[in-house]
Amino acid sequence: MQMDIKCPRCQANLELEKHKGIDVDRCPECKGMWLDHHELGHLEDTVVETGFAKGTMWMRSFGSDLACPRCAEHMNWFRYRRFDLEIDHCPQEHGFWLDAGEERRVLEIMEERKSDLKRSKSAQEDWDKFLSSMGNTSFMDKIKRMFGGRR
Repeated sequence: MQMDIKCPRCQANLELEKHKGIDVDRCPECKGMWLDHHELGHLEDTVVETGFAKGTMWMRSFGSDLACPRCAEHMNWFRYRRFDLEIDHCPQEHGFWLDAGEERRVLEIMEERKSDLKRSKSAQEDWDKFLSSMGNTSFMDKIKRMFGGRR
């Protein structure tokens, strides 16, 4: 049995619900969502494959006015993956607070990151093919040939 936890925004009792196959605590009033520490990674995994290199989630965090619904300590906020999305988190690693709609933004960011990495991988593969087609010439000779210079 889960103990009642309060919304850090409006103090309503959070209600347990399934979201994308994950048990999350949702506020019926403000529609915010509490994700236990591991659940944010599970939410991201609904968009990307297991083993996907997600990169650093945050570099620096700042003090927040919100209290953790698990331990009541002040949370911190950070810019999620360096995007303009501020997410609150418990410094004791109890979890993350997402305001209404922020879970959609997390998924959009992961979709964008996945697309960017696929483009980057494709560009790297094209570059590798190009270099292979140049034979055993030196790097400078390859550059000169690429820009129409003589060998």
